[in-house]
Formats: sequence, structure tokens, C-alpha cells
Amino acid sequence: MDLASAPAAIRSAGHERPYPLFQDRAARIATGLRALGLAPGDRIAVVMRNEPAYLEVTTGAAQAGVSAVPVNWHFRHDDLAHVLSDSGSRAVFVHSDMLPAVTAHLPAGVRVIEAPVPAGTAAACGFDAPPVSGAHPVLDDWLAGYPPLADPVPDRPSTVIYSSGTTGRPKGVLREPVPAAALPDAVASFLSYFAVRPGGRTMIPAPLYHASPSQHAVLAVACGLDITLMPRFDAEEFLRLIEAHRVENVQVVPTMLVRLLRLPKEVRERYDLSSLTSVVHAAAPCPPHVKHAMIGWLGPILREYYGGSETGAVTWCDSEQWLAHPGTVGHPEGTCGVAVLGPDGRVLPPGETGEIYLRPADTWPRFTYLGDPAKRTAMESAALPGYVTIGDIGHLDEDGYLYLSDRLNDMVISGGVNIYPAEIEGCLLSLDGVRDAAVFGIPDAEYGEALAAHVQADPGAGLTADDVRAHVAARLAKYKVPGTVVFEAALPRDPSGKLFKRRLREPYWEGRDTKI
Repeated sequence: MDLASAPAAIRSAGHERPYPLFQDRAARIATGLRALGLAPGDRIAVVMRNEPAYLEVTTGAAQAGVSAVPVNWHFRHDDLAHVLSDSGSRAVFVHSDMLPAVTAHLPAGVRVIEAPVPAGTAAACGFDAPPVSGAHPVLDDWLAGYPPLADPVPDRPSTVIYSSGTTGRPKGVLREPVPAAALPDAVASFLSYFAVRPGGRTMIPAPLYHASPSQHAVLAVACGLDITLMPRFDAEEFLRLIEAHRVENVQVVPTMLVRLLRLPKEVRERYDLSSLTSVVHAAAPCPPHVKHAMIGWLGPILREYYGGSETGAVTWCDSEQWLAHPGTVGHPEGTCGVAVLGPDGRVLPPGETGEIYLRPADTWPRFTYLGDPAKRTAMESAALPGYVTIGDIGHLDEDGYLYLSDRLNDMVISGGVNIYPAEIEGCLLSLDGVRDAAVFGIPDAEYGEALAAHVQADPGAGLTADDVRAHVAARLAKYKVPGTVVFEAALPRDPSGKLFKRRLREPYWEGRDTKI
């Protein structure tokens, strides 16, 4: 069948759901939630890997006026218990393999719906799908017992996204429901900024428990796009899926770009990627040499945006704009705004580095932090009503393009000098043989903080700590050269590439005051 004329569907690892069946199942889930006693404003937790049933659950919850709380399925023990309790979820939908961990930390009275793990999903994640436990209702049987919901709510609630806990306890971002009248504008903006046509074909390779892929999925479903989900990112499989399903648009994180570029040239050239019209990346700074290489490979189809779970996308740039302003994360679009403020709250002029404040689009729903409205208030700018900070540092250029330096929490102050680890990490990634790098501050009796670099090197690269230091010293200021260099077999990242720097930093600061 010609894929261009094939009916749109949602698929993952050989498991496909045509839209009519998807919508029917989602509407039955909505009725089932009502039968469990859930009402608009309530919440459910979703502890599931990327597969069609995940989106059926979150779509059905929205139809019932219930907010889905996507849970990072890497969470264990304290973090898992915290999210399940803090979210106030009244029910949890969980894949069978994660059932023991979830039930061990489940608050009293929370209902459990068990979802079997599709064989292809399990295989992609490196395990054998377990049988259902028999201890709880099974998703397919449970939803089959209800008719489709006849009266879905007009204003759909957003998902409650919890941070990954990279710098502390995960926190839930609670957004107001999206008014039905605002949805057409949101869909139009999505299609325009992501450069995807109505009825087009998209792919989501990152876990749906993160904000960007979650929002991408919500809008892609609203547009009726053909959606390919990856249960786990693998660089060559990513290319194979683009060719097999003629994917036109995909959203990635910079770590995925790095892994794609590490594929041998003959592997990259093996696949037909001519269907791609846009590759969108966000969530972390992208080293300039990586982006130049990707544009050289795929052409000027890379697009970038910057924002947060709290604000949505605020700045955008396409390849041409980025090449004219190398290193930028874009320019504010529409009704969005960006300002850079100093420690005294004063707006800084172009070129000066400070804390970034963002003004979300007028159509973006207002937010607070679940159980902690004071945290929301603390983010606001006194000088600029409507602007909030998500803790990043950077500067604007004369043309209004934004450049990121680092996270405020990651900034190192050594001898009174501000040092931004992201710049050093980008430098290290340009060293042949370096696969991954994390730079952070450690205690220093003289300077307060000193720099440490934990590096994952290619097997057999033969790199030494002196090689690492010499590479940085040849390219950056002397005070940016890490004094401590540690080689690791792998750095602690989640499947989307987010680095858990806290795990590396904590041992150095144990028993001391620190901002971890």
C-alpha cells in the first residue's frame, strides 16, 4: 500500500492501532474512569512505556476531565512513592513488568488497572513480556465492559508533568484546562512551527513521561497525524523507522543527535531519509559542532525551540536563522517574550549574561506547582508582570535571539568567577573518543568550588585525564579547565538523554552545604 494514502494510525514496535479503534478505546476508558468515581479535576497516574495504549489512557482521561500524571518508569523507591502520593492520583495504569514496584509504593485506596506489555515493546526494551498478574483488572478486558463516553468535557485538562528529579525532588506542574476554543489555534501553531502538514506522519522517539514528547503526542493526536512511537531510542532503528514509515517530522533531544552522528557513515547512508521535512530538537543546549554536522547531513530542516513544562515553547529558530546566529535557541514568537535579568532584578542589555525570564504565549494555560503554589510565586518577575524564570542563564543578542549558558543550579562559582559547565561539556564532546561528558562543581578549600569532569570514552580510545585537560585548555580559558577528571563506563542518563548530574555530584558534597 502507498503510505501516502494509507489511513493514519498509531504504532509502536510492530503494534498498530488505527484511529477509529484508538478513539473507541479511549472513549471507553473515559467511561470506565467515571465508573470508578473519578470526576473532572481528579488525576490518574500512568506508569507505562511508549505504546498506543499509553495514548489511549491519556486521551480517555482528558475526555473525562481527568488529568493524567505520566510517571517516569525509571523512578524507584523514594521518587516513585513521592510522585504517586504527591500527585493525589486516584487510579494508576501500569505495565505488568512495573507492577511490583508500583504496588509496593501505592497509597491506600488507589485503584490499579494492569496493562499487558506488548511483546514488541518488551523486546525493544530488552526483556521478555511477563504474563499479567491476575491481581488487578486488565486494561483490555476492563475497557471492553464500558460504552464510549457520550459527554466528553469540552475543555480538556493537561497532563501533570513531573520533573525528572535531576537536581532534587520531582515536582508536578499543574496547568489549567485548555479551552475548546483555543485548541484550533494550538493545532495550527503546532503544524506551522513543527513544519508538518495536516494528515502528515510524525515520530516520537523520547519517553512520553517528559513534557515535550507528551505535548507533541497530544497535539499530534488532535491533528490526526500518523504517529510512530519508539519504546526505546536506538540510533539505527530510528533511521530504519523513518524509511519504513516515510516519517516527515520527528522531535528529538541533542543527545540523540550525538548518537546518530556516531553511527558509521555507511550505516547512515544505508537509509532513505528523503521523507523528512523537519527535525525539531529541544530540552537541552545542542553543541554547535553537532548542529552543524546534522545540517550538513540532513540539510536545513532542523528546527529548535526553547521553553519549559511550565511555559511551553517560547523561542523558535529554523536552520537558516541558526546559521545566521550560531548557538542561538531562537527568537520569541507570537505573543511570547524573553528578558534577561541581573541579580538585582534589573533588565540587562543585549550581550550581558543573567537569569532568563519567559513570557508564555497568551494561549498557553496558566500553571502552578502541585501542592506548592509558593514555588510558582517565587518564579515571577517583580519588574515584568507575566514573566517567569525556569532557572536558566543566558543572554540576548542585538537581534533579540536568545543564547543559553547553563542551568542556574549547575553554574559553578570558583573564586568569584561564574563558570557555565554546558560550554565545557560541549567542548569535551568535540574531542575524538569522548562519547559523553558531565562537568560540575566540587568543594575547594581555596576557591569555594573547583571543576570536575566525568567522561565516558569510547572503548580503546586510550584517553587520559591530561588529554582531556589539554583539549579544553587549547580552546577555552584556563579557569575552565577541569582539575578533576574521572572516566566512567557510562553516565547516568534517562532514555531521553537527560543527565542525572546530581548522582555524580552528591558524593563530593556529602556532609556539606550544597545546591544539589
